[in-house]
Amino acid sequence: MSTTFESLGVASDLCDALAEHGITSPFPIQALTIPDGLSGRDVCGKAKTGSGKTIAFGVPLIERVGTAEPKRPTGLVLVPTRELAVQVCEELTPMSDRRGVRIRAVYGGAPMERQISALRKGVDVVVATPGRLIDLVERGEVTLSGIQVVVVDEADRMADMGFLPQVEWLLRRVDREHQTMLFSATLDGEVNHLVRHYLNGPVQHEVRSETVTVEEMQHRFLKVHELDKVKVAAAIARGAQRTLLFVRTKRGADRLARDLKKEGVQASAIHGDLPQRVRERALADFTAGKVPALVATDVAARGIHVDEIDVVVHYDPPEDHKSYLHRSGRTARAGEAGLVVTLALWNQELEVERLQKRVGVQQPIVEVFSNDPRLADLAAWDPAAEASAAGSR
Repeated sequence: MSTTFESLGVASDLCDALAEHGITSPFPIQALTIPDGLSGRDVCGKAKTGSGKTIAFGVPLIERVGTAEPKRPTGLVLVPTRELAVQVCEELTPMSDRRGVRIRAVYGGAPMERQISALRKGVDVVVATPGRLIDLVERGEVTLSGIQVVVVDEADRMADMGFLPQVEWLLRRVDREHQTMLFSATLDGEVNHLVRHYLNGPVQHEVRSETVTVEEMQHRFLKVHELDKVKVAAAIARGAQRTLLFVRTKRGADRLARDLKKEGVQASAIHGDLPQRVRERALADFTAGKVPALVATDVAARGIHVDEIDVVVHYDPPEDHKSYLHRSGRTARAGEAGLVVTLALWNQELEVERLQKRVGVQQPIVEVFSNDPRLADLAAWDPAAEASAAGSR
């Protein structure tokens, strides 16, 4: 018998709200964590981005929070980026609307006055980036003394971005008895410190390791020539509905988006120097399929949670294997297979070979030019099989 949200103990009105948005069968992390979350246990979930974590913590959160007094929310979700704050709110809105739970995203780069105004009226669940929430606490515009449920989402990204001291500052101010749920792709180092100090006898659940993630993807490594590199990227993007391209610098992101447009591929850039409204519009257009190519820096991409990204292109090779996994994890989301393409110039081949060893992927680095017909459907082309066949001739 297949698992349903009803069989996990989810109330019928919340099941209906999910079903109306096409969410009827729980993903593995949801099936594992929702019953414990609903029972009030502290939960520690290890799962990759795109595995359905928002619903996993969202169901218990919406079910268990009470009605807030002005400036005194009862639920708190801490996230590393403003884009993720917005997306978590959007994903939880069907359930929160059904229950009359007031939910609000609070993040830097947006007018503080509007956020303050909402908090003064009363917000039940605050979805916040740590820095902005600390500002509001210090101004006396919000207190955490009424929090009943805390969620720390993407704790590993928080650690990567240096936010864990801010997260701890906030958790120390949640001084009443409460439930804590923490989700992370890894549970070592600083994240483990957080679990040991701020969760009370947590039940731990794990779904898929990074190794499985690598196996779920198809990997292609292409040797390209500098003057032909943009044209190769454009040819790959034309063969896909949604392509996410990674570069190392903000300036490089702007330049690549501009160059792709010259090649006839609609593209937007997303990085930390852009105004929040510009970033949100670029992400919304990409999600809706209006813009088929999005160019991102590593930090900006941590807020990108879009299903059905066909191809991730490492336009600039990542700095290390962890970056390769984080970037590549934007495809192969929600159980879908994904294609990951790394472009290497002649002087980057050694760097890419080292990366392959660390990630555990064996693929030839194949020289291509932008007029190569195989670029239109890289998933259908198996360079490893091709190299093997050539070797046996």
